[in-house]
Amino acid sequence: MKHQQIGVKKIIKSFTCRSRFMFFSFLKLPMAFLAGLRVIDLDLEKSTVIAPYNYFNKNPFNSMYFAVQAMAAELSTGSLVFLHADGKNISMLVTALNSKYYKKAITKINFICLDGGKIASSIKQAVDTGDATICRMVSKGYDLKGDCVSEFEITWSLKKRNSIK
Repeated sequence: MKHQQIGVKKIIKSFTCRSRFMFFSFLKLPMAFLAGLRVIDLDLEKSTVIAPYNYFNKNPFNSMYFAVQAMAAELSTGSLVFLHADGKNISMLVTALNSKYYKKAITKINFICLDGGKIASSIKQAVDTGDATICRMVSKGYDLKGDCVSEFEITWSLKKRNSIK
């Protein structure tokens, strides 16, 4: 089956429409569904994902589990990768994750990734050369006061798939 281009507007709508994303996450990302993650903003340059602070996401120390924060950070970078890879038949894989925590996460956290341009050039390089490329993307989590509570560097490996005829 040939890979078909979905279209930027359709992908953005699929991620940012609450009901569509809930259905998608229920089927394809069940832990993101259970955690209540939502993509609230997505364009070619940035992505914003909300991780709610609730019973399911809370640890015994009354802060948000680091794993929930990592999921939200990965989703904020992954949605940009997915958006830019549309129609290019690219294999995508997370190969590393580094994190720093600055403050206890005790409210809803907004994870923002501003690396759309960086992923676009990495995908272009992968398509042009046929070689695997590495792209390190940063997602920062901010609480309701606007303080940075955590920062994640997620490394993506991107490679153009071989065409099978």
